[in-house]
Amino acid sequence: MKILIKQARIIDPSSPHNGQIADIFIENGLISQISGQLNPDADQVVSLEGLCVSPGWVDVFASFADPGFEYKETLETGANAAAAGGYTDVLIIPNTNPVLHNKAAVEYVVHKGQHLPVTIHPIGAITRNTEGKELAEMYDMKWSGAVAFSDGVNCVQSAGLLVKALQYVKAFDGIIIQVPDDKSVNPPGLINEGVVSTQLGLPGKPAMAEELVVERDINLAEYTDSKIHLTGISTRKSAGYVQKGKENGIAVSCSVTPYHLFFTDEDMTSYNTHLKVNPPIRTAEDRAALRDAVLNGTVDCLASHHLPHEIDSKVIEFEYAKFGMTGLQTAYAVLNTAVAGISTERCVELLAVNPRSIFSLEPASITEGQKAKITLFQPATTWTFTPDMIRSKSANTPFIGQTFTGKVTGIINGDRITLS
Repeated sequence: MKILIKQARIIDPSSPHNGQIADIFIENGLISQISGQLNPDADQVVSLEGLCVSPGWVDVFASFADPGFEYKETLETGANAAAAGGYTDVLIIPNTNPVLHNKAAVEYVVHKGQHLPVTIHPIGAITRNTEGKELAEMYDMKWSGAVAFSDGVNCVQSAGLLVKALQYVKAFDGIIIQVPDDKSVNPPGLINEGVVSTQLGLPGKPAMAEELVVERDINLAEYTDSKIHLTGISTRKSAGYVQKGKENGIAVSCSVTPYHLFFTDEDMTSYNTHLKVNPPIRTAEDRAALRDAVLNGTVDCLASHHLPHEIDSKVIEFEYAKFGMTGLQTAYAVLNTAVAGISTERCVELLAVNPRSIFSLEPASITEGQKAKITLFQPATTWTFTPDMIRSKSANTPFIGQTFTGKVTGIINGDRITLS
């Protein structure tokens, strides 16, 4: 396969061509030539106004629901949604059936994902069945292809167990991912605790439920001298704890979701179940603090928290609706639209550079001789997300009908090109 990209701006701090507008010729999955003007014979030519290219983007927390919940999503449909969102790599959480908590389960995902347009990286479970009771076979999973360890949507509640997990993964330079949520603090909470939850008559989940775990886990990472990644942080205090941890030299990193940068709890007044997520959508003050944290470097990555659900799990009374929304296809557009003043270079740091470094993934660089792992996008293009664009098997998204600035054109992963 020969692919020619015409007159694209290269956004890649590791490339000698960073910032340049050039033609890029890809042959047999490798970047063959980069120059101002190229005219080789090509099987496919991509030429679009305002086109940018960067190393392939990485999503660090998504559910593909396979095996066990294929009526929500499959590895194939999840990969298609990821490709449409500009991702060449996705880390998938272990909340499947069976749970990704042993060598065989991890190898199933690795094997089944080999021929998909997106490279799928399994996250192994910290505990058996993600129940938070006893450690899973993390060492075996590591050498079978697990790139990190997490109980996914289930936060490890026991500090003692998490200490053991952090100590265990330190032996092979592994990393733990946590969604911070102390389930003992008002467990029936459905939305952010505050004025809006009172007005709507819904039980609230206080910010403290998140912040207690953020502070605790940073302290545990310091105690064990191990690495932890906190994903889905949603409050001003949580961002402050992470920033302080970094200043103290602790190996802590964090990611935010697109929807926490876009919505506030005041958007919940319509009882839209697509906005029912965990951690919940917070106040305007928290949203502003998260946007600042994205710009000042406190936040390391953007995490889609793509959690697909069939219609019966969402078109239901708010109390009984499942938590989560899909988000792979709109993640970049939401980031670029919601965070005023964000540069394209900063977007690429959040989506490509930092996640590859934090999770020790194969480097990607737009340099001659390197494997082609490239995202193509148009930062200035305005577009509207419509139902016919959805590539996921599920459609539980609040962004249908929303107009964004910043559009993904497609991805190149090896010798395979997928255009949105």
